[in-house]
Amino acid sequence: MRFHFDPRKSQRLRENPLRGIGFEEAQEIFARPYYQDRRSDLPEQYRAIGWVGHRLYSLIFEVREDKEGEYYHLVTLWKSTREEEKLYAENS
Repeated sequence: MRFHFDPRKSQRLRENPLRGIGFEEAQEIFARPYYQDRRSDLPEQYRAIGWVGHRLYSLIFEVREDKEGEYYHLVTLWKSTREEEKLYAENS
């Protein structure tokens, strides 16, 4: 699985106390069981809810393709809300 993201945005997310991590760490979500749903149709975006370390995070991403094949473009992330934690618990 390949990932793409804006490194400057990743740094801003890491420095934001409401986020606390960057996209580099957030890739861990896909290494464990996670919950996924569609966030929007245009552009087609998905939300993944999963664990990074000992904390549950929500990540918005797009599935894109280039000459090497499919990759995940990471858009934004945040610490999961109580509602998202419940959604994860019920569906994972």
